[in-house]
Amino acid sequence: MQHERGTTNRGRCLAVLAVVTPLGLLSKFYSGPGSTWVASQAGGFLYVVFWVFVVLALFPRLSRLSVTLAVAIATSVLEFVQLWHPPFLERIRSSFIGHAVLGSTFAWSDFPYYAVGALAAYAVARTIAPAGRRASQTRE
Repeated sequence: MQHERGTTNRGRCLAVLAVVTPLGLLSKFYSGPGSTWVASQAGGFLYVVFWVFVVLALFPRLSRLSVTLAVAIATSVLEFVQLWHPPFLERIRSSFIGHAVLGSTFAWSDFPYYAVGALAAYAVARTIAPAGRRASQTRE
């Protein structure tokens, strides 16, 4: 039964990723009204949601709360790394993937979108991937 639950939760996480991934990529190419906001802030929201569901898809038995907090902290750390511009990071950032993962410009205004993305991801994860009966999972 536990294996089935993990497989079901993984499938649901992959379904969320099937929606979030193209939206996140499209946010980087959108050029209409509000394109700066879409690329930066909406993109930051989707970035957090994406990574929460990547981790939950890979490790469906992990605590949704722990994963969400870890992703929110990692995303915040990456935001601060954007203040650092050594040559090796600049080479990584010069590619689309490197720039999409690491970013390049620090902005305090990104943090609220990371927080809202984490809250949304957690809420969706609780809705679509119900926890098992283990004591460690009932407290989330």
